[in-house]
Amino acid sequence: MTAMAATATASATSPGPAAPAGRFDRLGWAVRDAWLVAHRDMSQWVREPQMIVWGLVFPILFVVLFAYVLGSGIIVPGGGSYREFLMPGMFAQTMAFGIGETLASVQADTAKGVTDRFRSMPMAPSAVVVGRCVANMVYSTASLALLVACGLAVGWRWRGTVGAALLAFGLLLLLRLAFLWIGIFLGLKARSAEAANSMFGLLYPVTMLSSAFIAPDLMPAWLGAVAEWNPISATINASRDLFGNPGTDTTGWIADHALLMAVVWPAVITVATLPLPCAPTSG
Repeated sequence: MTAMAATATASATSPGPAAPAGRFDRLGWAVRDAWLVAHRDMSQWVREPQMIVWGLVFPILFVVLFAYVLGSGIIVPGGGSYREFLMPGMFAQTMAFGIGETLASVQADTAKGVTDRFRSMPMAPSAVVVGRCVANMVYSTASLALLVACGLAVGWRWRGTVGAALLAFGLLLLLRLAFLWIGIFLGLKARSAEAANSMFGLLYPVTMLSSAFIAPDLMPAWLGAVAEWNPISATINASRDLFGNPGTDTTGWIADHALLMAVVWPAVITVATLPLPCAPTSG
């Protein structure tokens, strides 16, 4: 009994594997651990595909609703096809709604104690957040690709160059990356799945109160000003311009500098929210 107790005490007090000493060794260690976390998150998609399938199908339902049911009564400033006006807004809304998938998965892992177990393991401190980021960006890229195919099916086309289109897609993914940190933070704070769903519901007014579905010029002046300064609107307006789609005839400082603000807003959101998931939590 004494020998067993001594062995247990030695095991409990012995330090875990030390972090690599060299800079490149530490980087490789962090990349490996982050990939392991990302692979674990992506493997869950196979075991629980219902959330992923619904997350991919939901934007398509929105496209059908607005393109074929509501779009016939909406005016595009300067003329042009409403479906071409709509799709950049749908792309941005889908990137924003990715918060819901992040929020739900982080909340589930936190409730099960998975996040705490990861943090107690001898792994790179950045692995959990970076791995989650990689998995969510892979999912968001797939969502965006599927929605592009849906847009092409309903008649959307980009009229600019391939390089401009790629830049627009890059801005959309940049917006998703910025919102990712909000989703992780809210997922860590949500005490239950019900609370996570309630937080996700707040995304609807945020995305609707933008230039996604109707031009701010057609709204009441005060509401249009709020929609114009919505960070999502900057990405939508810049994407419309880069795609060569209608709806870019609005005037004002924020509209004239949409491309700049499509970079500035995500940067501001990232700087403000990235430290939050890493901050010490109480209780």
